[in-house]
Amino acid sequence: MKKKRFRFQWGAFLLLIFYGGLFFLLFSRMFMLQATGEVEGQELAARAAAKYSKESVIAANRGKIYDTNGQVIAEDTLSYRLIAIVSEKATTDDKNPRHVVDPKKTAKILHEYIPAMDEEKIYKQLTRVNNKGEKPYQVEFGSAGRGISHEIMSKIKAEKLPGILFVNDLKRYYPNGIFASHLIGFAIKEENKDRTFTTKGKMGLELTYNKELTGKDGKVEYETDAFHYLLPNSEKMVTPAKNGDDIYLTLDKTIQSFLEEAMTSVEKEYNPEAMTAIVADPKTGKILAMSQRPTFNPDTREGNNMKWLNEAIEETIEPGSTMKTFTLASAIDTGAWDPNKKYMSGQYRVLDRTIKDYNKVGWGTITYLQGIQRSSNTAMAHLLKLIGEDVFFDYLDRFGFGKKTGIDLPNEASGKLLSKYPIERVTTAFGQGSTVTPIQLIQAMTAIANDGKMMQPYVIDRIVDPSTGKTIKKHEPIVKGKPVSADTAKQVKEILASTLTAELGTAVDFALDEYVVAGKTGTAQIPLGNGDYFANEYLYSFLGMAPVDNPQLIMYVSVKRPKTKTGAVPVSKVFKPVMLNSLKYLNVNPEDVKHVDDTTIQDYTGKSAEAIQVELSNDGLKPIIVGSGGKIIDQYPKGPQKLVKGNLVFLKTEGDVTLPDFTNWSLRNVLAFKTMANLEIEVVGEGFVANQSVSAGTVITDRSPIVVKLKTPAESFKQDVETPSEGEPTE
Repeated sequence: MKKKRFRFQWGAFLLLIFYGGLFFLLFSRMFMLQATGEVEGQELAARAAAKYSKESVIAANRGKIYDTNGQVIAEDTLSYRLIAIVSEKATTDDKNPRHVVDPKKTAKILHEYIPAMDEEKIYKQLTRVNNKGEKPYQVEFGSAGRGISHEIMSKIKAEKLPGILFVNDLKRYYPNGIFASHLIGFAIKEENKDRTFTTKGKMGLELTYNKELTGKDGKVEYETDAFHYLLPNSEKMVTPAKNGDDIYLTLDKTIQSFLEEAMTSVEKEYNPEAMTAIVADPKTGKILAMSQRPTFNPDTREGNNMKWLNEAIEETIEPGSTMKTFTLASAIDTGAWDPNKKYMSGQYRVLDRTIKDYNKVGWGTITYLQGIQRSSNTAMAHLLKLIGEDVFFDYLDRFGFGKKTGIDLPNEASGKLLSKYPIERVTTAFGQGSTVTPIQLIQAMTAIANDGKMMQPYVIDRIVDPSTGKTIKKHEPIVKGKPVSADTAKQVKEILASTLTAELGTAVDFALDEYVVAGKTGTAQIPLGNGDYFANEYLYSFLGMAPVDNPQLIMYVSVKRPKTKTGAVPVSKVFKPVMLNSLKYLNVNPEDVKHVDDTTIQDYTGKSAEAIQVELSNDGLKPIIVGSGGKIIDQYPKGPQKLVKGNLVFLKTEGDVTLPDFTNWSLRNVLAFKTMANLEIEVVGEGFVANQSVSAGTVITDRSPIVVKLKTPAESFKQDVETPSEGEPTE
């Protein structure tokens, strides 16, 4: 047998070396990956997480703005965002297109339902292409395509336009329309750099308290596979959203509504250039209502010839004769006042200048009391001399003029008191030359209404975390000083009340039949800006309070250049209905006003409701037992405190609630009962209760809603007068 000869195969050897080397490199790489978990300096886990970890946003709600009774003024509400799919790639079945196939028709129909969107611009957006001539997958339509209501969305959907989609969105909503608009301001959606949208305050409280109102979005983190399906057993990490804080204002929705209605009516009738009004509680400094004209609807931001600032705070005026209130107070407090002392009215010389009364000739020799009642400028000039100029300006400083009140609103103006020249000091005494703000007049008037104590005005009652109910910030009343004594304040009120009752009093148009009003009119010439004034063009105003013996409200109203020769009339047509309706709404009864008859309640917790009911009734109060009787577990108002006779006192006990007769109850009392009884009571309307859906005396055993309908005094009066009797013919 022949022995085989071994032959060395170089080709096989080289292949072995090559593939062996590759295997060694692969094995080494695998070993390094297992050992370090890194590739190219990056952790593999991190790269995998970046590829397969997903995140979705949990949108935070913007905080709500409420009135003092918890009625919503501003809130986020569900709306819709319009999206158009324009790429043909979205359609897989030609019979069921999923993209916009007819841009012209689509643009025309969208414009019909959303007029703010221009038809031509819609068409251009639907047909636009990039630099490569390619269409985007989808397009949007900016602010015009956001905030769409459910009603409009439904109508567009009914058109069955291919490629038109809607995405749920949040919109800032102002349910009351024109309502303290320059105070509340507005917030709108703005696009961020990352193409997300955030609601941001742009004016008023929405801007000033944007940080507090803005919440913090949450997120959900999770893992998916390459096809974007949620991986089994993957952990979800949820970071909850933090909603914005809620703000409760001192505004009272009912009083604010009275004011808006009156101002709108006067604006239509007299077409003034501008109007400003404020209603305040003199005991605390709370601003209960504030508005101006021209104004705007914060939902649409539509307004004509309007200033985008809060004139009551940010704009100064020459106050006219309303300033005489504080000249009078200074004279009384210094002992310079003698109501029966006489002076020569008509003219008063200041060096080379002559001060004249508004009728140019005066009324001859009259008393200082008559001078106040007739709003005599020369009376103020004589009083200034008796007071002393330096002393007088010291009093103006005490009343807060020439400096900011410190109200919790931005951009407050301080005004300027002119005192360099003798003529400026005299004209300041009757409200010309020097400037103030309406809010300064309100603050100063609190001292007259509040026994000499001057209260700082404020509009924010409290800020609350809605998730916990915890009060983050609470505003308490602040006494700014006591510029005059209680006795001086009382005398000023009595004298100002006489300007409405005196035969030649300038404020007779502001008298109310049921309440005694004290106040001062103002007729200020409008400055040209060069030291001179427009001829026969005025800012008419009134600064008043009621009821005079125990003022519950003070109010300032100004009307600029109304189309009428009797400027006090349009001012009175704002003041009178607002003051009258507001006093009635607050349960300030005329008979109680005359006698200022009050009684003191105590803390009745733990006592017998039936026994306390008899005791309170004997004291002239109206006790309401909330529950089935027995031991009192809570009450409203809390004791001890003084109440005017006739007021309601709620005594809460255990057991089912028997529904009382709500007729003629104010909104405030209905809301107090609702809270105390924890019932589902739906309030409709403003003013006082006219009827209720569930009869008085019904024992409430379930959570069925109870509807209580309110009417304003004006509505009730109109119904009583205009509704024909049964069988009476109508035209």
